[in-house]
Amino acid sequence: MNGVLAILVVAVVLVAGYLIYGRWLSRSWGINPEALTPAVRMQDDKDYTPASRFTVFAHQFSSICGAGPVTGTIVAMMFGWLPVLLWVLVGGIFFGAVHDFGAMYASVKNNGKSLAQLIEKYIGKTGRRLFLIFSWLFTIIVIAAFTSMVAGTFGMTVGADGAVDYAKSYASGAAGTISILFTFVAILFGWVSRKFDLKGWKQFVLAVAMIFAMFFLGMQFPIYLSTYGWIAVVMFYLVFASAMPIQVLKQPRDYITAIMMVAMIVAAVLGVFVLGFNGQATMTAPAIVSSEQMSALAAKGNYIFPVLFVSVACGALSGFHSLVSSGTSSKQISDERDMLPVGYGAMIAESFVGSLAVIIAAIMFKDMNTAGTGALNAGVASTPFQIFAAGIAKGMTMMGFNNTFATVFMTMNVSALALTSLDAVARISRTCFQEFFAPSNDALANAKAEKAESGFHKVVSNTWFATIVTLLVGLALTFGGYLNIWPLFGASNQLLGGMTMITIAVFCKATGRKGWMLYVPVAFLLCCTFTSLAMSAIGCVTALAADASFAVIATKGLQLVFAILLMVLGVIVAYNCLKELVHAKAGSMPDEEPEWTELGRKRYAEAQKHQPEVSGKTADVNA
Repeated sequence: MNGVLAILVVAVVLVAGYLIYGRWLSRSWGINPEALTPAVRMQDDKDYTPASRFTVFAHQFSSICGAGPVTGTIVAMMFGWLPVLLWVLVGGIFFGAVHDFGAMYASVKNNGKSLAQLIEKYIGKTGRRLFLIFSWLFTIIVIAAFTSMVAGTFGMTVGADGAVDYAKSYASGAAGTISILFTFVAILFGWVSRKFDLKGWKQFVLAVAMIFAMFFLGMQFPIYLSTYGWIAVVMFYLVFASAMPIQVLKQPRDYITAIMMVAMIVAAVLGVFVLGFNGQATMTAPAIVSSEQMSALAAKGNYIFPVLFVSVACGALSGFHSLVSSGTSSKQISDERDMLPVGYGAMIAESFVGSLAVIIAAIMFKDMNTAGTGALNAGVASTPFQIFAAGIAKGMTMMGFNNTFATVFMTMNVSALALTSLDAVARISRTCFQEFFAPSNDALANAKAEKAESGFHKVVSNTWFATIVTLLVGLALTFGGYLNIWPLFGASNQLLGGMTMITIAVFCKATGRKGWMLYVPVAFLLCCTFTSLAMSAIGCVTALAADASFAVIATKGLQLVFAILLMVLGVIVAYNCLKELVHAKAGSMPDEEPEWTELGRKRYAEAQKHQPEVSGKTADVNA
């Protein structure tokens, strides 16, 4: 199949899914354009900060579109590109986008509650605590993995003589410099935008100008550090990205990152079109592997169900997205009408990125399989990210871009995919730690308690303390340990997605909304997850029975313990959720009454005074 035709088909299907199914879902659950959102009412200049539609979209898209849609989809192509592409399209429209939008919708309708707080409200306090423990451990593993990935991307190459190989290290060194500059540029961009009230095209032009400045300086002054040096830099950055008010660093950084990622997507699409015009866009990878290859994969434990669905992960559905939707994005939505393009639309955009990865890898297959063995040649792109980056760089070079610029551009964008998800994960992990010790399920009550309390609870609820503890554990896993349980990441991610979908289903029933469209995804995700975990556990037991050496116990033994813990946790949470789903009375728990902070009242009153219409919204600020 021709890659150009594949891109056109994918684009039409995803856009149709958004316009038809997404809008139908939004109308079914109900959007109130006159309602004041938690971001407006509960402003605290820390987490609750109203932002424009594009700014929140940029935050959501940059945070969720990490390594997953590229890595997972290309790895799953062991079964052929066609089943992967079909699952990305079907899963993205009917599973992933519904999951992300639903988590955001339920949060906005409940004063910006996180998913854990929603679980306590609709399921129970025990479910909330178990979920927070799971989420904290899950996010710490992601912190360790993504920190290692980013640091490895930026790390310098050392020659046989022990000296830095500047030629091979240039692209990574330049991308590293750009990343360091990115932090300061984002803070400056956010300050200038707020100071001079820049919006629309003016804000966009400023962001583009700063991107060009970053790339120019980064390519002129590359920084060469070892992988360990970059780990230190990344961790230092995460301390501030996790604890600082979201509008100071994270929000402006995501705005700039989203522009870069859109530029990467455009470059990828144009690159495929240019390859197509030159007769080089044929997808040479097998659409579906032969029955012999499928049998060989099955013999190694790689059955198409559940391995394909667990591997694709973020390209079709990711439980991690619910933590972003309910943990950060919902607290920035300034208009309920923005939830569809942000919650549903960002996932559709990510599915497009996942589809692009499949198409580009299928096109690049002929260049990486010249020996006819199905294996990648030595010295040629071999990791999913390298395949993706090499394919886009090839198209950019054919468009006339300098090869060095194309390489630096893709290296920076690839690292940005992981780095923007990394700072979002770190922030969410910190809030999970704080919420576990929170005395109440109410954000305003917890904020007041934090100021009034002393002793243990005051310490563990402190933002900086929670950040440091979380990152120290993540750092420890970065240097050793996370690889032993990383193979279970896909299953744990899908389990998180299943728990989210059940919670949304209970929310819909309790509030009198339609929820039947969630039942099939819930059943599929739970079956897929528990099958995967059971297969992993059986595989670990078999490996331990064959070899009980220390090395095997340290890896397979740890995986077995983690798999059993996940299954037990999943069964407990799923049982409680399903029980509540069956017994909950329809419409028994209406949406929460709007809450206000003093700052929210003040800002809204000022806005009414200077701009009485405020999009036609009215409210009693004394409520």
